[in-house]
Amino acid sequence: MAYTIQVGAIRCHVLSDGLHYVDGGGFFGLIPRTMWQEVVEPTPLNQTPCDARSLLIESDQGLILVDVGNGDKLPPKARARMGMDDRNLRLVGDLARAGYKPEEIDIVLFTHFHGDHIGGATRWQADDDAPAFLAPTFPRARHIGQRVDLADASFPNERTAATYVADNFRPLVERNMLEIVDGPLRLAEGVRTGIAPGHPQAIQVVWVESQGERLLFLTDAASWAVHLQRLAWVPSYDILPMQSIETKRRLRHEALEREALLVFQHDPQVVTGRLIPGKRGPEVRPLITEPAHFDASL
Repeated sequence: MAYTIQVGAIRCHVLSDGLHYVDGGGFFGLIPRTMWQEVVEPTPLNQTPCDARSLLIESDQGLILVDVGNGDKLPPKARARMGMDDRNLRLVGDLARAGYKPEEIDIVLFTHFHGDHIGGATRWQADDDAPAFLAPTFPRARHIGQRVDLADASFPNERTAATYVADNFRPLVERNMLEIVDGPLRLAEGVRTGIAPGHPQAIQVVWVESQGERLLFLTDAASWAVHLQRLAWVPSYDILPMQSIETKRRLRHEALEREALLVFQHDPQVVTGRLIPGKRGPEVRPLITEPAHFDASL
């Protein structure tokens, strides 16, 4: 579902590539199920729902799309296991509901190169009787990613190999459509990134700031609201867990100080919220919420 949010003079849209299911141990790591199931009820297979949200920003430099979801290249067996079935390109559908087409996107920013964040950047295309080939989903866009993260994706190790898929980014490299940067950058007036190491080492969050208002797109620096509330709750996906804790501590302080509206990328229930003081430290007050589970058979 698409949501429109005004941040000062800048209009943003929270879009989604849709819910899917992942193993509960992925997002909650060492935290016992008896504790995390109070946040979200798992399925009989110990799976939890997971959203794949993107942020569309109407900026003075054009339309900026932050992350692009899983896309439609996953094989049928994987899609069935994740409860995705044949509902392909749901992000493109949400983009249309916001009033835009893929061809109108000017900048695609990859927060990092994991498949659920950049899978939608390319798609299979067939022309007449010619063999299918991988084509950019956003043909006019500059695609931007961090150099360190591209290196991690290009030369994965045994732990990360399943996370990175060359078909998601290599066609962009071959067409000179991928712009590599080092460190934080200013994308447009009031739109900037910040490096938030932990999940991978060069993941980047996005700040939107205008007329005294602020929005923070947290990506996997804090995938769910509970991850920001409870610093010790670190997903097993994070390759630098202790760094993740310190990154969350810093972002939590900055978000509180700046009274930022928070956008959670994977939380199936809390889309946006704000931090407020709590008995055990800052707590997330949800603003936009959704039901956690969906019927994968529909």
